[in-house]
Amino acid sequence: MAVQAAIAFVWLGMVLAISFLEAPLKFRAPGITVPLGVGIGRLVFRALNIVEGIFALALVAFLVPQRPVPILSLALIVALCLVLIAGAAVLRPVMDRRVRVGRLADGVPRHSLHWGYVALECIKVVLLIVLGAVSLAG
Repeated sequence: MAVQAAIAFVWLGMVLAISFLEAPLKFRAPGITVPLGVGIGRLVFRALNIVEGIFALALVAFLVPQRPVPILSLALIVALCLVLIAGAAVLRPVMDRRVRVGRLADGVPRHSLHWGYVALECIKVVLLIVLGAVSLAG
C-alpha cells in the first residue's frame, strides 16, 4: 500500500506542476506566442500522458496480487484510468488536430475541449488525493 500511495502522490505532484503551474505560466513568458506555447504544451502533455500511463499500469500491477482486492482502491484506480483515457486518448488528439489545422490565434477564447481537459485534470487531482490517502490509511 505504501508503494501505491507513493505512486499516487508522485503522479499528483506531476499533474499539479504541469497542468496547473507550467501550462498557464508558459504563456506569460516574454516572447512566447500562442502557437509556440501550444506547441510546447503538446510536447509536455504527450510526455506527461506517457508517464501517467506507466503510473496507471504500475498501480494496477501492485493492486492485482492483493487479496482480498481493496474495492475502494480498485474503484479509484479504474476511475483514474478512465479519466486518463478520456483526456489522453480522446480529448488531446482532437485538440491536437485543431492545432494542426491552424485553429488557434492570439485573442481567441479557449475551445470547450480545453475546458473539458481542465475538468478532467481537476477530477484526476481529487482521485489521486483520495487514492493516496486511502493507501496510507490501508
